[in-house]
Amino acid sequence: MERKHERLATPRAAGVAGVVFAILMAVAIVLVRTALPDGADGDEVTLDAAQRGAVRTALELLPFAGIAFLWFMGALREQAREGEDRFVSTVFLGSGLVFVATLFGAAAAAGTVLDESQQGSPFGRDFAYTLLTTYAMRMAAVFVITTSTIGRRLGALPRPLVVVGYLAGLTLLVVGADVPWSELVFPAWALVVSLDILWGRRTAGPRPTAPS
Repeated sequence: MERKHERLATPRAAGVAGVVFAILMAVAIVLVRTALPDGADGDEVTLDAAQRGAVRTALELLPFAGIAFLWFMGALREQAREGEDRFVSTVFLGSGLVFVATLFGAAAAAGTVLDESQQGSPFGRDFAYTLLTTYAMRMAAVFVITTSTIGRRLGALPRPLVVVGYLAGLTLLVVGADVPWSELVFPAWALVVSLDILWGRRTAGPRPTAPS
């Protein structure tokens, strides 16, 4: 009975973790994008006190965003365990883990800007942008597409949300660094999916307990 209760609570865990991840990730992206404008036309990186504070805040948020994403991913995988396709679930798991790894790498690279700003070196900024917009977002695209595929096959996601997921994944995969602020597509998708999970659990209501 205890195990069954844990399985019933999994949708709420996925929804809450997804909302937390989406908010933290979006705030961190906005802070980094605002503090470190992608000005490739200049060779110097000069940060004032407000920009340095924004970068520090983003770096403090990103580890918690990564943890929330891992929880979100684990809860989603638990939901699909009984009907999962091994190939798709392997790509789902791998893309999620690589996304978190590259996200933390981008955070570490962005952190070097706080020290390099005294010397004017743009390396940390460029490296952080490359990891985030080229590699992390490509892995996020694969994660979105595989999640939408699993949701479609199991009927766990409504058809409009599956279509939105495929469009979001293709946007992240194809557009990438070519369009500024396109990284916000991923947390926006995670927020919509999480709210759908929470709303679906609310409207479905608690399931009756089987007599012992």
